[in-house]
This record gives sequence, structure tokens and C-alpha cells, in this order.
Amino acid sequence: MASSELNDGSSKRVEEANDEGNLKKLDSGEIKRSDSEKKKKKNSKRVSYKMPKLACFGIKSESDGKGNFEMEVEDEFRRRNPTHLVIMVNGLIGSAQDWKFAATQLLKKYPDDIVVHCSESNSSRLTFDGVDVMGERLAEEVKSMVKCHPSAQKISFIAHSLGGLVARYAIAELYEQDITIEPSRVNGDCREAKFKGKIAGLEPINFITSATPHLGTWGHKQVPVFCGLYTMEKVAARTSWFLGKSGKHLFLTDGGNEKPPLLLQMASDTEDLKFISALRSFRRRVAYANARFDHLVGWSTSSLRRRNELPQLKKLSRDSKYPHIVNVETARTASPENEVPTELKVVNGGENVNMEEEMLKGLTRLSWERIDVSFSGSRQRFLAHNTIQVKGSWMNSDGADVIQHMVDNFLL
Repeated sequence: MASSELNDGSSKRVEEANDEGNLKKLDSGEIKRSDSEKKKKKNSKRVSYKMPKLACFGIKSESDGKGNFEMEVEDEFRRRNPTHLVIMVNGLIGSAQDWKFAATQLLKKYPDDIVVHCSESNSSRLTFDGVDVMGERLAEEVKSMVKCHPSAQKISFIAHSLGGLVARYAIAELYEQDITIEPSRVNGDCREAKFKGKIAGLEPINFITSATPHLGTWGHKQVPVFCGLYTMEKVAARTSWFLGKSGKHLFLTDGGNEKPPLLLQMASDTEDLKFISALRSFRRRVAYANARFDHLVGWSTSSLRRRNELPQLKKLSRDSKYPHIVNVETARTASPENEVPTELKVVNGGENVNMEEEMLKGLTRLSWERIDVSFSGSRQRFLAHNTIQVKGSWMNSDGADVIQHMVDNFLL
């Protein structure tokens, strides 16, 4: 366990005192240079919004020895036990550390209300194991966290890239499950009523994805680095085994035996898992998407839109408070059908079905907030896939305003 506490005010007074003592020893030229350096420091602080510093309270980060860690405000700075459990999920070849910046900003904003668990049950090469296997591991991890925090009443998920698909699978595993008590101690009817519409026994609030390939990565410029060239996309699909089972899921090359690919199954409720019902149970569903410069995940698949539904970039304007947010689409149900889509009956593994369209129909029966992001003009624009998450505090710092937007609109 490690804790940190910063006090910028006291450190500034020490620096000023040292400067005052040293002025007597400086000649006029040195004094000018000193003043110039102070101005540079002052100007640099004016643009420090990109990477906000910690507030003056302690944050403890506790590891379980397996790479997982959770963050919360230290007891002496918190007025009550947190009631909101936030689960953060990394993407392909990621780790718990990828979300550390965002976790810190959430704790700064809501120090009394939340505890953040940055998952690493699926880290590094484990992210090649497939969406279903990773989803089951994440579900087990969430169960453990709920048991460790008996004061928790609500739950939210924040996921990046492939982690968004993993989180969608996990919530279906956890949907209307009670993990707090033994089944024999509660009457069946009462048990069903008590946990109806809940995730791991908690009230689901926010389900937030960032640069997630909801529709997979096959065809139609869903992977921009292929430039829409069918030959390159076909080669990539055939070599998807390089990313293990996860690659097959992303390129929709799994399935068979009259069973559709997993991502197509996840666009409806199946007999075993209620994928859409679990998503529907959250008060908010939010999709942050890179409109440009994300070479790995296309705008359409990450924002859950058809290509003809994408806003025109020329007509988008930047937000003065969040300079890299170029469009905010409030939640609305795009499809008139409000019923939960039932299990898909697909033959030949989905070969004769427009799988992208079927996934869109299923997922957009629910309302989504869509937040479009553009790092145009930023020196970090070609790292947009990781910058939208602030995966690294130095390489991806320009995404800090996107994280701040997420924090400011987070529903407690």
C-alpha cells in the first residue's frame, strides 16, 4: 500500500524564500535571468490544465499482488464509506496502470462517494484469450470486489478499446446475480424481485466505453490503418489468429456450426446470457469515439453509427472547456423498437447476414450518449487511440480534457 499527499502552497513558499535569500548574491544580469525563468515557469503553469495535479488529500492505492489495484481516498480525508464501486477495464495488451490518471481525477471530484478498482484480470498477453474468457474472468473479479466493499450500493464500468467488449460480456454474466449471501437463505420469489435489473447485486449507473470496436473490426474502414482496402482487410482477417481468440472475435471469424460470431450474439439476449438486458439496466450508456487519427478503431464502430450517420467534420466545433470534444449527442433511442432483441437464428455462421447491420440494430435499440473527439492540431494526434484514455501521463497528456469531460458528467 502506498499513499501520497501534495501541498503545492507550502512548496511555493519555500521556493520564494530561497529566491529572496539568493537575490543578494546576484548581479543585475543574473537577476534578469532569474526573472525570465520565473516568467517561463509562470507561463508553463498557465497551460498545465492538460495534466491537473492532485488535490491536497491523500489517495491510497492497494495492490492484491496479482497486478490489480484499487484507489480510494484515505479514511482521514473521507467523511463516509464510499457507496459507488467503479470498475475500470483496460484494452488489448493493457494493464491496470492504463487507467491510473482517470481514476485519480474521479477520486478528486468525488472523494466521499466512490472507490475505483482498476482491473488487471485481463492484462498483457491474457487479452488474447477471447472476449468470453476475459469477460468471465472480469465477472469473477467484480464479485470479489463487491464482497470486499459491503458499503457499495451502485456500480459503474469504464472501459477502453477491447475492454468495452469484455465489460459488456461481464455484465451479462453478472446480470441479476446476488453474490452477497447464500442462495438457501432467501426465498426464490423474494430473491428474484430483490435483484431484478441489478449487476452483481448493485444498482447499475454508468456504462462508459472509450474507442471500443463495438461492431468488430471487419470491413468498412473499421480499422483505419487498412485504408479501406479489401485486400488488406481480408489478409488481416485471415491472420487474426495472431491475436489469439480475441482476434477471431474482433474480425468476426469465429462461430460455425450454425452458430453466429460472438459479437453478433452479444447484440441480443441469448438463452444463457442477457447481453442487451444487462446493458439496458444502466442509467447511462456512453460511447467516446475518435473522429480522426485513431488507426486501430474506426469512428463508426466506436460511436455505434452507420457511416452515413456520422456528423460532418467540417461542421463540428470545439468546446471551449474541453478543447478536444467536437460533438456531443445526448442520449436518445435511435430505433423505434424498444423490445429487447431475442436470440439470433443465423445459419452458416452468419455468412448470409449483414452482421454489422444486425449488431447496430440490436445495440441501438438502447439509448446512447455519443461523445466525438478529435485531436486534430495536437502533436499527439497519431496516438489518438491511447490519448483519448490518457494511457500515459506524458505521451497521451492531451487527452486530459476528455477525461475531465467524463468525470464532470459522471452520474453518482
